[in-house]
Amino acid sequence: MPVPVPRQRAIPAVECGQAPVAFPDSGPSTEQAPSGTNPAENPTIQRAPARETTTEKREKPTDTSSGTSTGIDRPDPGTGTGTGTGTGRTVGGRKENAVPTNLTVLLIEDDPAGSPIVPELQDQAGKPIRVRTARNLTEAGRLLTDDVHCILLDLALSAPAPARPGGEGAGDGEGAGEGADELAVLRHVLELAPRHAVLALTASSDAERGAEAVAVGAQDYLFRDELDGRLLSRAIRYAVERKRSDSAERRLAEGRLRAQENRRLERGLLPTPLLAGSSLRFAARYRPGRSRALLGGDFYDVVRTPDGTVHAMIGDVCGHGPDEAALGVELRIAWRALTLAGLCGDELLGTLQQVLEHERSDDEIFATLCAVDISPDGRRAGLCLAGHPSPLIAAPGVPARLLPYDNNGPALGLLPGARWPRMQVELGAEWSLMLYTDGLIEGRIGEGRERLGQDGMVEMVRRQRAAGLGGEELLRAAVNEVRELNGGELADDVAVVLLDRTA
Repeated sequence: MPVPVPRQRAIPAVECGQAPVAFPDSGPSTEQAPSGTNPAENPTIQRAPARETTTEKREKPTDTSSGTSTGIDRPDPGTGTGTGTGTGRTVGGRKENAVPTNLTVLLIEDDPAGSPIVPELQDQAGKPIRVRTARNLTEAGRLLTDDVHCILLDLALSAPAPARPGGEGAGDGEGAGEGADELAVLRHVLELAPRHAVLALTASSDAERGAEAVAVGAQDYLFRDELDGRLLSRAIRYAVERKRSDSAERRLAEGRLRAQENRRLERGLLPTPLLAGSSLRFAARYRPGRSRALLGGDFYDVVRTPDGTVHAMIGDVCGHGPDEAALGVELRIAWRALTLAGLCGDELLGTLQQVLEHERSDDEIFATLCAVDISPDGRRAGLCLAGHPSPLIAAPGVPARLLPYDNNGPALGLLPGARWPRMQVELGAEWSLMLYTDGLIEGRIGEGRERLGQDGMVEMVRRQRAAGLGGEELLRAAVNEVRELNGGELADDVAVVLLDRTA
């Protein structure tokens, strides 16, 4: 089954400012830097208090007793500006002239001395890239908000120890012991942040480990002892864009798989006529009005019961969406089950109306239906119409015409307790009976408002039969001509069923 794409969490208001933030999955970045950006032009680097410089550490006592992270940037409540979150005054609840949010990087490394391994960074506009620092995976989980664009992971970070019996583990930052997976911490980060770009930092003497990190899922690897601001800034932007590209490609692949699965499902829901033992020939054409769909609100079916009677049905659920298509499938399956159970005519249609009333999503949804039951000798048929166009019948030497429709009952779902009279019609020894939905007759003729209508359809079938067309060829020609007269694809679903009997 397709893998669901996780929803993006809301960005904390204290972090996001007023401008939209570029997420790893949200499409192309609007902050592309010129390759010649010089980090020295703006030496300010905004980093979490936990990564203060060595001089500041001598002047400030470090409190290691608290378990909370100090790497969250906070805006200045007095001026309305923050560390890279944007500036501007608030008017009527909205911010004017907001400055776009800078890139934010989460550095995960456990250097107890606090010696910076990341040089000063600038984005393509010369603005400092915000750096948050986490000393272990627990802190990283707290700092990993949606406004983080990239994760810098020091592969030298100790992996979390496996859990001891009883559910207790060694905790983040403690060694996992010899023989542990060297990339376990990377795998943990990738699992923790599946939508974020990850850059692995390793020693220049351990390039093989960096390549393995990329194979596991990192976007790139860099040597920590060869970093400079320009190289790292470019690598961060590249990793973010590569992650976006990979995510878009993954979503596209998932969409294709989902579309293929939907097409297989829809194709499987189309009916398989049950005509074993019957001398009647069957043909059908189906064209849904929905783009890229195989199934619409129209439905049809043909079955032969043990007594030799052939039952045929065609119907149309109002509307063109997937819900209407699903309801059409339910009605078709219900009709087949009721027919094989021996119901027909008014009793069958009354039960179908009950199914429709229980399954529809809105009380205003209805369905039209035409049902015929052809006697075992093939010369007579019973006809029930529920707000549906009357079938067309043609015979050798006899022009095509419509069957009587004076006793047409209401559509299913419109009138509680409605009745649908069954009319007896004579077919003859040799005939062709065509059942269709209104999509075939409601197409326009040219650029005006005039529609083909039933009379136009009858005349069209007469011409095509005179040209020697029949069966599948006749249906294909009819649907194609209706499309051409309409000047393009039809807006409504089209279903046509043809039953032929030869002497």
